[in-house]
Amino acid sequence: MSRHRIGFWYRLAAVIVKPPLLLFFKRDWRGAEHMPAEGGFITVVNHNSALDPLSYAHFQYNTGRVPRFLAKDPLFKKGFVGAMMRGTGQIPVYRESTDAAAAFRAAVAAIEKGECVAFYPEATLTRDPDLWPMTGKTGAARVALQTKVPVIPVAQWGANHALPPYGKPRLFPRKTFSVLAGEPVDLSAYYGKDPTPDVLKEVTEVLMDAVTRLLEELRGEKAPAERYDPVKVRAEQRRRSAAAKKTGTDKAEDKESK
Repeated sequence: MSRHRIGFWYRLAAVIVKPPLLLFFKRDWRGAEHMPAEGGFITVVNHNSALDPLSYAHFQYNTGRVPRFLAKDPLFKKGFVGAMMRGTGQIPVYRESTDAAAAFRAAVAAIEKGECVAFYPEATLTRDPDLWPMTGKTGAARVALQTKVPVIPVAQWGANHALPPYGKPRLFPRKTFSVLAGEPVDLSAYYGKDPTPDVLKEVTEVLMDAVTRLLEELRGEKAPAERYDPVKVRAEQRRRSAAAKKTGTDKAEDKESK
């Protein structure tokens, strides 16, 4: 696949990052042939380690179609990292502000210019105890329905062995970074529909299902039948906490009445 539009800053990033990745990690990369050679497209990727953006970016860079990530706005503001983020054309996400929609407008603009825009639909490290993909946010679905470009699901595994979520690095013995890209997800049944919350949620589930199937292939095991939903988990935790407090209050009142 021919390289194009990589530019100085991405090449500089590759010079800095690739040598330690090649030194410390083995690679098992599959599915690069599914990346479009020309035109804009979207990738949707699972997230189970703070290292996996580097693992995925290395894979994507070697296809010749470099990714534009959506990343938190503070990363763009200071020092060399900020200069690198801006120079490589990454897309800032302004959370909980009036500029929150700007990231999606920028993503659409990048795709219309023929770029690859990478989404992590989970928006954070998975909270699933066994590191399966959890429920996703609807941003990728919204952009996919608006642009109607190919959406490539990507699963990765192995970075979590080197740097577990919220854990300490475990570089040795040398770990394998596995990345598997699949065929474009067929979303044609949703084109022309109003992007209501229900439609966006359904499309997001379709995308997460595609990523999960690829991860099952990488891991050689089946994912749970029900996807981990942090919103439901937090609601259940609050319900149990409230019930426990009520039980404690009731017991205290019973003692006082005796």
